Amino acid sequence: MIRLIATDIDGTLVEDGTASINPEIYDIILQLREKGIQFAAASGRHWYSIENLFKPVCEKIFYISNNGAYIGMKGRNLFLYTFEKKLSDELISVIKENPRLIIMASGKDTYYTDTNDEDFLTWLRQGYRPLIKIVDDLTQVKEDFIKISAYSAYPITDEASYIVDRFSNRLEARYSGKMWLDCVPLGVDKGKGIKIIQQALGISDKETMVFGDQDNDVEMLKSSYYSYAVLNAVDSAKKAARFTADKNTSDGVLKILKLLTI
Repeated sequence: MIRLIATDIDGTLVEDGTASINPEIYDIILQLREKGIQFAAASGRHWYSIENLFKPVCEKIFYISNNGAYIGMKGRNLFLYTFEKKLSDELISVIKENPRLIIMASGKDTYYTDTNDEDFLTWLRQGYRPLIKIVDDLTQVKEDFIKISAYSAYPITDEASYIVDRFSNRLEARYSGKMWLDCVPLGVDKGKGIKIIQQALGISDKETMVFGDQDNDVEMLKSSYYSYAVLNAVDSAKKAARFTADKNTSDGVLKILKLLTI
């Protein structure tokens, strides 16, 4: 019997960087809860962005946000993992070596950036709907960061591979789609977030179903027996998953979830 479902958002449940979701998902989540099945949104997004997307049911679900650096429920942070200040300052400095990269640094409740690129900021606000604060110097922010991301309008794997190489043993760096490289503290990932919820609720991997599409979903896909990669997933996610769901633009996740409500 399935007792916990977790799904990635961008590229899995919705198109990358959008605020549009099939509203049928809300009713399905409520039906699943009536059957005793918990639901978690596991994303690189900030919790505030997740809450906006799932507003009709936001009090009924878990948030595994910022790739597992923030775990909680509406209004309540259960686990928070932060960078050491020295490491986050160094990471910001290294990302800045490539002027084509834009930095987004996530605090507990706010995204910080030093860019004034209006096109980028407009897309971010309309698509992800986060709380954003523009600052002159990210290293002077008086808050520990839980995730630091590099964005590129060009293929991120071409622009940011040097970051992955340089910090491979000091933090978790995962590609998220074609535009983002997400960095979180060492040992933090969506899979760990799933395991924390499983342990807290006494749920096994064989009672868990997860969905993903990207490198940052691999650990989560390995945390569950019923692991699904959507058809549009990257190869690493497909290799980590046992099963396949239809592509995100065809409501692949929703199609599987509906079967559980019958």
